[in-house]
Amino acid sequence: MQIYRYPLFNSWPEITKRPTADFLEKIETVSKVMSKIKAEGDSAIHKFTLQFDHADIKNFKVSPDEIDQAVQILDPKLKNAIYAAAQNIDTFHVAQKISLKVIETMPGVKCWQKSLPIERVGLYIPGGSAPLFSTVLMLGIPAMIAGCRNVILCTPPDRQGKIHPAILFAASVCHITEIYKIGGMQAIGAMAYGTETVPKVDKIFGPGNSWVTAAKQFVANADCAIDMPAGPSEVAVIADETANPAFVAADLLSQAEHGPDSQVILVTTEEQLIKDVIKVMGKQLKALPRSEIAAKALENSRAILVRDVEEMLGLINFYAPEHLIIAAKDAAGLAERITNAGSVFIGNYTPESAGDYASGTNHTLPTNGWARSFSGIGLDSFCKKITYQEITKDGFQQLGPIIEEMAEAEQLFAHKNAATLRMNK
Repeated sequence: MQIYRYPLFNSWPEITKRPTADFLEKIETVSKVMSKIKAEGDSAIHKFTLQFDHADIKNFKVSPDEIDQAVQILDPKLKNAIYAAAQNIDTFHVAQKISLKVIETMPGVKCWQKSLPIERVGLYIPGGSAPLFSTVLMLGIPAMIAGCRNVILCTPPDRQGKIHPAILFAASVCHITEIYKIGGMQAIGAMAYGTETVPKVDKIFGPGNSWVTAAKQFVANADCAIDMPAGPSEVAVIADETANPAFVAADLLSQAEHGPDSQVILVTTEEQLIKDVIKVMGKQLKALPRSEIAAKALENSRAILVRDVEEMLGLINFYAPEHLIIAAKDAAGLAERITNAGSVFIGNYTPESAGDYASGTNHTLPTNGWARSFSGIGLDSFCKKITYQEITKDGFQQLGPIIEEMAEAEQLFAHKNAATLRMNK
């Protein structure tokens, strides 16, 4: 972990730089893969699944028997945990429903907005070194609440062509039955363009590695909407003398174990805390099954010592982390002053892993500084909004002259005439 002491403002861009791979370096390969999928459909998917996932699969669709078997063999304790998490996620996202309101902007002029589900959505669930069944809940539950008519799920198979049973069980909880054993770039291409087996979708959701991210950005240019720009996971912790070093170390490691390109940052006013965190983190790291991955991620991570709370907040709002943990005095008050973050975890007893799994908030969040302009996934992500207006004859007598005046000023006389004819009538 790299340590920076009292860095000047002009050094912030360099010390908070993400270890993300260059998108342009991947775009040529992504473009070739997408062209093959467009032209060859299932044949290309088979080829790339064999090449990238080392699985020789003829039938990509998961059968009902495979889903039933997963439900039967999964540990009952894990099932109960998934059910409990699903309930919290459902409760939080149902509360995001907004009732329809008709607004009369002036007498006789009524306007309203209606939320409708996106009809066909595709969910990408990472399933390589860590099968993220929790992401199934985070995407499948709001899609279900929104009322999306067709929901398909793609996830990488193992070398035997199998899907982790927890992913299949979580999908069953969300009533998702169209599941495909396809991962990586080829999954994004299959959902964006459609194949003989995989239906084309209107919007693709889900996190992934840098290749998946590049593929999503590629198809978003012209072919299919995506949820947000997202890449390797990241967490920032702001802490003072009231923080528990063991808690902070565990929180940093919980993100570092996602992948070698993950980034974790500690920002604090206390130099002793940095020393304590690094010491205990070394002990915790040795006990982790994914210690090699976490250790690699720590090479890209920073501990930053600042002078005061104002500088701490300024640095975090500049960095715009995916996850932010506040382990400091008046944590709730500091949270109110955060303007750029994907999700905020307030106080010593609110670990980032709570949001990852079971508190109820969504863990699909903007990374790489996109929290400055993007929100995390919510119910609205699975909806589109249509506006409506209805005007009475009397109402148009008041609105018409306004339309005429503005249309003439823009020299759009057909627009003006559409108003004039109705007023004369």
